[in-house]
Amino acid sequence: MKHVFVVDDEMNIRNILKKYIESEGFKVTLFDNGSQVQAEIGRLKPDLLVLDIMMPGTDGMELCKSIRKTSDIPIIFVSAKNEELDRILGLELGADDYLSKPFSPRELVVRIKNLLRRLERSASPTGPVAIGDLTVDKERRQVDKDGREIKLTGKEYELLEFLADHPRMPFKREQLTQQVWGYDYYGDERLVDDLVKRIRKKLAEQSSSVQITTVWGYGYRLDPQS
Repeated sequence: MKHVFVVDDEMNIRNILKKYIESEGFKVTLFDNGSQVQAEIGRLKPDLLVLDIMMPGTDGMELCKSIRKTSDIPIIFVSAKNEELDRILGLELGADDYLSKPFSPRELVVRIKNLLRRLERSASPTGPVAIGDLTVDKERRQVDKDGREIKLTGKEYELLEFLADHPRMPFKREQLTQQVWGYDYYGDERLVDDLVKRIRKKLAEQSSSVQITTVWGYGYRLDPQS
């Protein structure tokens, strides 16, 4: 049974989410603040976190940042903060998904299942893939340039890995969204644009010859050489 932590300071939201998530066969542990969460991650070893951003004391952003220092556990932010900057910041800190309040509990359950399914698909990796001056190591879920790791979030890695498997092949934003977030994902396709911007910045910082090229009016492709 997969174990989900739900961290939210609103009791009604916690109880509603617990009901819906448990109805899909998950075990759920509730927290009303972030102070004890990280210690319980090490003890209970949950499979995924649903994390509110605006909480008293340690807020969701700070908790996510702290968790990412020691753990790659999947994190889905749920927040009343709906600005693009907040969404981008949450993803840059290492969250795997972002859902704005008010939202459908059923949609959250779909996203939880999609995210866990994506991780299960990557549990049987193949050998490293060389693309330009990069090496994509699927076993370690790591991208290196000249033997030095390029630090990527989970979703950044998944998008770059998929494009590296299909060099020079253009993909629509919808296709990339489905590949990274799941085949029945119905979220905002602008999340792909956010991921591409961040990956481009990290590749440029390492002076990589590999580029994600915009195919105007269509989507993106990965080009091994600039």
